Amino acid sequence: MLGATGQIGRAAVSALAGDGWEVTAVSRGGGRDERWGDGVRALALDRDEEGALEKALGEGCDVLVDMVAFGPAHARQLSGLAGRVGSAVVISSGAVYEDDRGRSFDTQAEPDGFPRYPVPLSESQATVAPGDPTYGTRKVLLERELLAAGDALPVTLLRAGAVHGPYCRTPRELYFMKRLLDGRRRRVLAYGGESRFHPLHVTNAAELIRLAARRPGPRVLNAADPQAPTVAEIGAAIDAVLGRETETVLVDGPAPEGGVGDTPWSGAHPVVYDMAAAERELGYRPVTGYVESLPETVEWLAGELAGRDWREAFPKMARNYGEVLFDYAAEDAWLEAYDRGRR
Repeated sequence: MLGATGQIGRAAVSALAGDGWEVTAVSRGGGRDERWGDGVRALALDRDEEGALEKALGEGCDVLVDMVAFGPAHARQLSGLAGRVGSAVVISSGAVYEDDRGRSFDTQAEPDGFPRYPVPLSESQATVAPGDPTYGTRKVLLERELLAAGDALPVTLLRAGAVHGPYCRTPRELYFMKRLLDGRRRRVLAYGGESRFHPLHVTNAAELIRLAARRPGPRVLNAADPQAPTVAEIGAAIDAVLGRETETVLVDGPAPEGGVGDTPWSGAHPVVYDMAAAERELGYRPVTGYVESLPETVEWLAGELAGRDWREAFPKMARNYGEVLFDYAAEDAWLEAYDRGRR
């Protein structure tokens, strides 16, 4: 497994080992997760080093699971292993989809750029054009090149939703968690708190990987939890885990100036994935739901934040969202104006 010490990789190694596979967990550092059994072999490997992956494979393997494949170079690398690898399971992304007006995740920052997808969104939905410019276009390029290998290398591509759970480098739950830990008792939510961005817990991702390893085939499948809660429901669920009460102020439409009420889940239209194909082709049944999984996530987040600035704990989150994520001054100013307007 490539990318074994990442968020999904940790859970997938455990799931595969528990299913009886002999697992080699590959990462740049060669680290181990404390929950893995002694039967899991850890290996340090830089997949981008010329010939390193091929050498490590030796005579080959039954299934290659790739958490970190991205772009044409990795697609060619994997396709070149046909004959030495029985099948592959590769993580893709829901960012590949576009709506009937050509809008996608890549266009959300533009005026009227939010995609309006069917609800639920199936794998037959159109995708962005393959190419190098963006995350979504490079994932499409990866998908198409791998599927072109056909029966020579049967590849299951999993189009992941908003991944959550322990070890996440960009935990969306931090938006609510930090506010609660900082003693904030009011929050603002854009789009009436009704935004939905379908989540995927790491154990559900691991279950899909486990099932796909057992049933090889060239296919593309959505990967998501059984429910897609609204952002307001997520906030209320985190409140419940921490035993807090928060007043929620709802804004109709997009976030006001300064990004007040703009969360990592916010969007003008819902993104809800259809999981019927995974159920039909793999016999997929979710391991957990969003609310059920939250206590473990909240506990892990609290541990990561203990005694540290959030930017130190989650530098990628800070780079992606910047200071606007926790701009309490802007939030308080907006709430003060809101309260004056209600008098």
